[in-house]
Amino acid sequence: MKRLFYILVAVSTVFTTASVYAQDDNTERRSPQATRGQRETVERNSGLPDLTARAQDMNERMTQEIGNARWMRVIYREIDLTKEENAPLYYPTRPMNGQKNLFFLIFQLMSEGKVAAYEYLDGYEAFDDAHRADMKTILDRAYIYYDEIPGRPGEQPSYILNESDIPSEDVLSYYVKEAWYFDQHNSVFDVKTLAICPILTTGGDFGEQRMPLFWLPYENIRPYITNAYIMTSNLNNAKTFTIDDYFRRRMFDGEIIKTENLMNRTLQQYYPEPDSLRIAQEQIETQLKEFQSALYWKPDTTTQVAVTAKEKKTATKSARATKSSTKETKTKAPKAQSSSSGSAPVRSVRRR
Repeated sequence: MKRLFYILVAVSTVFTTASVYAQDDNTERRSPQATRGQRETVERNSGLPDLTARAQDMNERMTQEIGNARWMRVIYREIDLTKEENAPLYYPTRPMNGQKNLFFLIFQLMSEGKVAAYEYLDGYEAFDDAHRADMKTILDRAYIYYDEIPGRPGEQPSYILNESDIPSEDVLSYYVKEAWYFDQHNSVFDVKTLAICPILTTGGDFGEQRMPLFWLPYENIRPYITNAYIMTSNLNNAKTFTIDDYFRRRMFDGEIIKTENLMNRTLQQYYPEPDSLRIAQEQIETQLKEFQSALYWKPDTTTQVAVTAKEKKTATKSARATKSSTKETKTKAPKAQSSSSGSAPVRSVRRR
Protein backbone atom coordinates (compact mmCIF):
# COMPACT_ATOMS: atom_id res chain seq x y z
CA MET A 1 0.00 0.00 0.00
CA LYS A 2 2.79 2.39 0.83
CA ARG A 3 4.43 1.65 -2.50
CA LEU A 4 1.18 2.39 -4.33
CA PHE A 5 0.79 5.63 -2.33
CA TYR A 6 4.30 6.79 -3.29
CA ILE A 7 3.64 5.98 -6.95
CA LEU A 8 0.44 8.10 -6.93
CA VAL A 9 2.25 11.01 -5.25
CA ALA A 10 5.05 10.85 -7.83
CA VAL A 11 2.60 10.81 -10.75
CA SER A 12 0.63 13.78 -9.37
CA THR A 13 3.87 15.73 -8.86
CA VAL A 14 4.89 15.13 -12.49
CA PHE A 15 1.52 16.36 -13.81
CA THR A 16 1.59 19.45 -11.60
CA THR A 17 5.09 20.37 -12.75
CA ALA A 18 4.17 19.91 -16.41
CA SER A 19 1.10 22.14 -16.08
CA VAL A 20 3.15 24.86 -14.37
CA TYR A 21 5.75 24.80 -17.17
CA ALA A 22 3.00 24.95 -19.76
CA GLN A 23 1.51 28.05 -18.14
CA ASP A 24 4.92 29.69 -17.96
CA ASP A 25 5.51 28.87 -21.63
CA ASN A 26 2.18 30.43 -22.65
CA THR A 27 2.96 33.51 -20.60
CA GLU A 28 6.34 33.86 -22.27
CA ARG A 29 4.73 33.50 -25.67
CA ARG A 30 2.12 36.14 -24.95
CA SER A 31 4.46 38.66 -23.36
CA PRO A 32 6.43 39.56 -26.51
CA GLN A 33 3.16 40.26 -28.33
CA ALA A 34 1.98 42.56 -25.58
CA THR A 35 5.31 44.33 -25.52
CA ARG A 36 5.21 44.71 -29.28
CA GLY A 37 1.75 46.22 -29.10
CA GLN A 38 2.88 48.70 -26.48
CA ARG A 39 5.92 49.54 -28.57
CA GLU A 40 3.77 50.12 -31.66
CA THR A 41 1.51 52.42 -29.68
CA VAL A 42 4.46 54.47 -28.50
CA GLU A 43 6.14 54.62 -31.89
CA ARG A 44 2.96 55.45 -33.77
CA ASN A 45 2.06 58.25 -31.40
CA SER A 46 3.95 61.16 -32.92
CA GLY A 47 2.11 63.94 -31.11
CA LEU A 48 -0.36 64.47 -33.96
CA PRO A 49 -3.82 63.68 -32.54
CA ASP A 50 -6.68 62.36 -34.58
CA LEU A 51 -9.27 64.86 -35.74
CA THR A 52 -12.16 65.42 -33.40
CA ALA A 53 -15.70 66.12 -34.54
CA ARG A 54 -15.24 69.77 -33.66
CA ALA A 55 -12.04 70.02 -35.72
CA GLN A 56 -13.74 68.37 -38.69
CA ASP A 57 -16.68 70.75 -38.42
CA MET A 58 -14.35 73.76 -38.26
CA ASN A 59 -12.46 72.50 -41.30
CA GLU A 60 -15.71 72.26 -43.24
CA ARG A 61 -16.66 75.79 -42.22
CA MET A 62 -13.32 77.16 -43.38
CA THR A 63 -13.58 75.41 -46.74
CA GLN A 64 -14.01 77.86 -49.59
CA GLU A 65 -16.77 76.78 -51.94
CA ILE A 66 -15.90 77.48 -55.56
CA GLY A 67 -18.78 75.61 -57.14
CA ASN A 68 -20.79 78.84 -57.54
CA ALA A 69 -17.92 80.77 -59.09
CA ARG A 70 -18.89 82.63 -62.26
CA TRP A 71 -15.27 83.19 -63.15
CA MET A 72 -12.25 81.06 -62.19
CA ARG A 73 -8.67 80.59 -63.32
CA VAL A 74 -6.51 77.70 -62.08
CA ILE A 75 -2.82 78.48 -61.76
CA TYR A 76 0.18 76.32 -60.93
CA ARG A 77 3.12 77.86 -59.11
CA GLU A 78 6.52 76.63 -58.05
CA ILE A 79 7.78 77.64 -54.61
CA ASP A 80 11.56 77.63 -54.35
CA LEU A 81 12.49 76.98 -50.71
CA THR A 82 15.99 78.35 -51.19
CA LYS A 83 14.52 81.86 -51.33
CA GLU A 84 14.32 83.77 -48.09
CA GLU A 85 10.58 84.43 -48.45
CA ASN A 86 9.89 80.67 -48.62
CA ALA A 87 12.40 79.57 -45.97
CA PRO A 88 9.73 79.17 -43.23
CA LEU A 89 8.50 76.03 -45.02
CA TYR A 90 12.01 74.50 -45.11
CA TYR A 91 13.62 75.20 -41.74
CA PRO A 92 14.30 73.43 -39.47
CA THR A 93 15.22 70.48 -41.67
CA ARG A 94 15.25 68.23 -38.58
CA PRO A 95 12.81 68.40 -35.64
CA MET A 96 14.15 70.89 -33.13
CA ASN A 97 12.47 72.09 -29.92
CA GLY A 98 9.14 70.71 -31.11
CA GLN A 99 9.37 72.51 -34.48
CA LYS A 100 9.00 70.58 -37.75
CA ASN A 101 9.07 71.71 -41.33
CA LEU A 102 6.19 71.13 -43.72
CA PHE A 103 7.47 67.99 -45.44
CA PHE A 104 8.37 66.26 -42.17
CA LEU A 105 4.88 66.95 -40.86
CA ILE A 106 3.27 65.67 -44.07
CA PHE A 107 5.30 62.48 -44.08
CA GLN A 108 4.41 61.71 -40.48
CA LEU A 109 0.71 62.14 -41.24
CA MET A 110 0.96 59.87 -44.26
CA SER A 111 2.93 57.16 -42.46
CA GLU A 112 0.28 57.03 -39.72
CA GLY A 113 -2.53 56.85 -42.27
CA LYS A 114 -4.14 60.15 -41.20
CA VAL A 115 -4.06 61.81 -44.62
CA ALA A 116 -4.26 60.40 -48.13
CA ALA A 117 -2.00 61.36 -51.03
CA TYR A 118 -2.64 60.95 -54.75
CA GLU A 119 -0.47 60.09 -57.69
CA TYR A 120 1.43 62.76 -59.53
CA LEU A 121 0.25 62.76 -63.12
CA ASP A 122 1.89 64.79 -65.84
CA GLY A 123 -1.31 66.56 -66.67
CA TYR A 124 -4.67 66.65 -65.00
CA GLU A 125 -4.81 65.65 -61.33
CA ALA A 126 -7.43 63.20 -60.08
CA PHE A 127 -8.21 63.06 -56.37
CA ASP A 128 -10.19 59.83 -56.24
CA ASP A 129 -9.65 56.32 -54.88
CA ALA A 130 -8.50 55.03 -58.25
CA HIS A 131 -5.50 57.39 -58.23
CA ARG A 132 -4.69 57.16 -54.55
CA ALA A 133 -0.94 56.86 -54.01
CA ASP A 134 0.44 53.82 -52.22
CA MET A 135 2.64 54.78 -49.29
CA LYS A 136 4.86 51.76 -49.78
CA THR A 137 5.44 52.70 -53.42
CA ILE A 138 6.39 56.23 -52.42
CA LEU A 139 8.86 54.96 -49.84
CA ASP A 140 10.43 52.57 -52.34
CA ARG A 141 10.74 55.28 -55.02
CA ALA A 142 12.44 57.66 -52.60
CA TYR A 143 14.67 54.88 -51.15
CA ILE A 144 13.43 55.45 -47.61
CA TYR A 145 13.85 52.73 -44.98
CA TYR A 146 10.72 51.76 -43.06
CA ASP A 147 9.05 49.09 -40.91
CA GLU A 148 5.59 48.03 -42.01
CA ILE A 149 2.88 47.32 -39.42
CA PRO A 150 -0.19 45.54 -40.80
CA GLY A 151 -3.47 47.20 -39.91
CA ARG A 152 -6.77 45.74 -38.87
CA PRO A 153 -9.07 44.15 -41.44
CA GLY A 154 -10.25 46.89 -43.76
CA GLU A 155 -7.59 49.39 -42.66
CA GLN A 156 -4.42 50.53 -44.35
CA PRO A 157 -1.09 49.41 -42.87
CA SER A 158 1.04 51.95 -41.08
CA TYR A 159 4.78 52.49 -41.36
CA ILE A 160 7.40 53.30 -38.76
CA LEU A 161 10.06 55.69 -40.02
CA ASN A 162 13.23 56.86 -38.40
CA GLU A 163 13.51 60.64 -38.26
CA SER A 164 16.95 60.54 -39.88
CA ASP A 165 15.55 58.61 -42.88
CA ILE A 166 12.91 61.21 -43.81
CA PRO A 167 14.49 63.29 -46.62
CA SER A 168 13.09 66.63 -45.46
CA GLU A 169 16.31 68.47 -46.35
CA ASP A 170 16.14 67.18 -49.95
CA VAL A 171 12.69 68.64 -50.66
CA LEU A 172 13.73 72.03 -52.03
CA SER A 173 10.56 73.09 -53.80
CA TYR A 174 6.80 72.62 -54.01
CA TYR A 175 4.17 72.79 -56.69
CA VAL A 176 1.10 74.72 -55.55
CA LYS A 177 -2.21 74.48 -57.35
CA GLU A 178 -4.53 77.40 -56.65
CA ALA A 179 -7.80 78.78 -57.99
CA TRP A 180 -8.51 82.50 -58.46
CA TYR A 181 -12.27 82.83 -58.51
CA PHE A 182 -15.15 85.29 -58.30
CA ASP A 183 -18.32 84.22 -56.51
CA GLN A 184 -21.14 86.36 -57.90
CA HIS A 185 -23.66 85.30 -55.23
CA ASN A 186 -21.45 86.57 -52.40
CA SER A 187 -19.56 89.23 -54.41
CA VAL A 188 -16.25 87.76 -53.31
CA PHE A 189 -13.00 87.63 -55.25
CA ASP A 190 -10.54 85.32 -53.51
CA VAL A 191 -7.81 82.71 -53.96
CA LYS A 192 -8.10 79.10 -52.79
CA THR A 193 -5.15 76.72 -52.41
CA LEU A 194 -6.25 73.42 -53.92
CA ALA A 195 -3.26 71.08 -53.54
CA ILE A 196 0.50 70.96 -52.99
CA CYS A 197 3.15 68.63 -54.38
CA PRO A 198 6.60 68.22 -52.76
CA ILE A 199 9.52 67.86 -55.16
CA LEU A 200 12.45 65.71 -54.10
CA THR A 201 15.82 66.89 -55.43
CA THR A 202 18.58 64.30 -55.65
CA GLY A 203 22.06 64.30 -57.12
CA GLY A 204 23.35 61.56 -59.37
CA ASP A 205 25.72 60.75 -62.19
CA PHE A 206 23.59 62.78 -64.60
CA GLY A 207 23.41 65.84 -62.40
CA GLU A 208 20.59 67.13 -60.27
CA GLN A 209 17.30 65.29 -60.66
CA ARG A 210 13.87 66.52 -59.57
CA MET A 211 11.15 64.02 -58.71
CA PRO A 212 7.61 65.19 -57.85
CA LEU A 213 6.40 62.75 -55.21
CA PHE A 214 2.61 63.08 -54.90
CA TRP A 215 -0.31 65.49 -54.80
CA LEU A 216 -1.83 66.27 -51.44
CA PRO A 217 -5.20 68.11 -51.23
CA TYR A 218 -4.80 71.13 -49.02
CA GLU A 219 -8.10 70.53 -47.24
CA ASN A 220 -6.76 67.22 -45.89
CA ILE A 221 -3.76 68.72 -44.11
CA ARG A 222 -5.20 72.07 -43.05
CA PRO A 223 -6.63 70.81 -39.72
CA TYR A 224 -3.12 69.72 -38.71
CA ILE A 225 -1.14 72.76 -39.88
CA THR A 226 -3.41 75.29 -38.19
CA ASN A 227 -1.48 74.56 -34.98
CA ALA A 228 2.00 74.36 -36.55
CA TYR A 229 3.57 77.73 -35.73
CA ILE A 230 6.52 79.00 -37.76
CA MET A 231 8.85 81.98 -37.69
CA THR A 232 8.28 84.19 -40.73
CA SER A 233 10.80 86.98 -40.15
CA ASN A 234 14.43 87.35 -39.13
CA LEU A 235 13.63 90.62 -37.38
CA ASN A 236 10.76 89.21 -35.31
CA ASN A 237 11.59 85.82 -33.81
CA ALA A 238 8.15 85.35 -32.27
CA LYS A 239 6.21 82.52 -33.88
CA THR A 240 2.95 84.35 -34.51
CA PHE A 241 1.86 82.68 -37.77
CA THR A 242 0.96 79.10 -38.62
CA ILE A 243 1.59 77.22 -41.85
CA ASP A 244 -2.09 77.68 -42.70
CA ASP A 245 -1.70 81.45 -42.25
CA TYR A 246 1.34 81.31 -44.51
CA PHE A 247 -0.69 79.85 -47.37
CA ARG A 248 -3.95 81.67 -46.68
CA ARG A 249 -2.27 85.09 -46.49
CA ARG A 250 -0.11 84.21 -49.52
CA MET A 251 3.13 85.08 -47.79
CA PHE A 252 5.16 82.89 -50.16
CA ASP A 253 6.85 83.88 -53.41
CA GLY A 254 5.97 81.52 -56.25
CA GLU A 255 6.49 81.77 -59.99
CA ILE A 256 3.71 80.80 -62.38
CA ILE A 257 4.66 77.71 -64.36
CA LYS A 258 1.30 76.80 -65.85
CA THR A 259 -2.31 77.88 -66.23
CA GLU A 260 -5.05 75.35 -66.84
CA ASN A 261 -5.69 75.23 -70.60
CA LEU A 262 -7.32 72.96 -73.12
CA MET A 263 -4.06 71.67 -74.57
CA ASN A 264 -2.56 71.07 -71.12
CA ARG A 265 0.69 72.86 -71.90
CA THR A 266 3.06 74.64 -69.57
CA LEU A 267 4.19 78.22 -70.02
CA GLN A 268 7.65 77.03 -70.95
CA GLN A 269 6.20 75.09 -73.87
CA TYR A 270 4.49 78.25 -75.10
CA TYR A 271 7.44 80.55 -74.35
CA PRO A 272 10.74 78.64 -74.51
CA GLU A 273 12.90 81.76 -74.16
CA PRO A 274 13.58 82.98 -70.59
CA ASP A 275 12.76 86.60 -71.40
CA SER A 276 9.47 85.77 -73.09
CA LEU A 277 8.59 83.42 -70.23
CA ARG A 278 9.17 86.15 -67.66
CA ILE A 279 7.04 88.62 -69.67
CA ALA A 280 4.22 86.04 -69.89
CA GLN A 281 4.31 85.49 -66.12
CA GLU A 282 4.10 89.22 -65.48
CA GLN A 283 1.19 89.54 -67.91
CA ILE A 284 -0.79 86.86 -66.07
CA GLU A 285 -0.19 88.58 -62.75
CA THR A 286 -1.32 91.88 -64.26
CA GLN A 287 -4.44 90.30 -65.74
CA LEU A 288 -5.47 88.95 -62.34
CA LYS A 289 -5.04 92.34 -60.68
CA GLU A 290 -6.88 94.18 -63.45
CA PHE A 291 -9.77 91.74 -63.33
CA GLN A 292 -10.09 92.23 -59.58
CA SER A 293 -9.97 96.02 -59.86
CA ALA A 294 -12.60 96.02 -62.64
CA LEU A 295 -15.13 94.06 -60.59
CA TYR A 296 -16.19 96.86 -58.27
CA TRP A 297 -17.58 100.31 -59.14
CA LYS A 298 -15.29 103.27 -58.62
CA PRO A 299 -16.38 106.94 -58.55
CA ASP A 300 -15.21 109.38 -61.23
CA THR A 301 -12.17 110.99 -59.66
CA THR A 302 -12.02 113.84 -62.20
CA THR A 303 -15.53 115.01 -61.28
CA GLN A 304 -14.69 114.80 -57.60
CA VAL A 305 -11.54 116.87 -58.12
CA ALA A 306 -13.48 119.57 -60.02
CA VAL A 307 -16.21 119.75 -57.36
CA THR A 308 -13.62 119.91 -54.59
CA ALA A 309 -11.74 122.74 -56.33
CA LYS A 310 -14.97 124.72 -56.87
CA GLU A 311 -15.99 124.32 -53.24
CA LYS A 312 -12.54 125.37 -52.11
CA LYS A 313 -12.68 128.50 -54.31
CA THR A 314 -16.13 129.46 -52.99
CA ALA A 315 -14.99 128.99 -49.41
CA THR A 316 -11.95 131.21 -50.04
CA LYS A 317 -14.15 134.01 -51.45
CA SER A 318 -16.55 133.86 -48.51
CA ALA A 319 -13.66 133.94 -46.07
CA ARG A 320 -12.22 137.04 -47.76
CA ALA A 321 -15.60 138.81 -47.73
CA THR A 322 -16.06 138.06 -44.05
CA LYS A 323 -12.59 139.34 -43.24
CA SER A 324 -13.09 142.65 -45.14
CA SER A 325 -16.46 143.33 -43.48
CA THR A 326 -14.94 142.77 -40.05
CA LYS A 327 -12.12 145.20 -40.85
CA GLU A 328 -14.54 147.93 -41.98
CA THR A 329 -16.55 147.57 -38.80
CA LYS A 330 -13.47 148.02 -36.66
CA THR A 331 -12.31 151.19 -38.54
CA LYS A 332 -15.63 153.02 -38.14
CA ALA A 333 -15.68 154.71 -34.67
CA PRO A 334 -18.81 156.36 -33.19
CA LYS A 335 -18.82 160.20 -33.26
CA ALA A 336 -18.91 162.08 -29.92
CA GLN A 337 -21.84 164.41 -29.36
CA SER A 338 -20.82 168.06 -28.98
CA SER A 339 -21.86 169.73 -25.74
CA SER A 340 -24.34 172.57 -26.06
CA SER A 341 -23.44 176.10 -24.86
CA GLY A 342 -26.10 176.15 -22.18
CA SER A 343 -24.86 173.08 -20.42
CA ALA A 344 -22.98 173.32 -17.15
CA PRO A 345 -19.28 172.82 -17.19
CA VAL A 346 -18.04 169.46 -16.11
CA ARG A 347 -15.69 169.37 -13.19
CA SER A 348 -13.15 166.67 -12.58
CA VAL A 349 -12.77 165.41 -9.09
CA ARG A 350 -9.34 164.24 -8.10
CA ARG A 351 -8.48 162.36 -5.06
CA ARG A 352 -5.88 163.77 -2.81
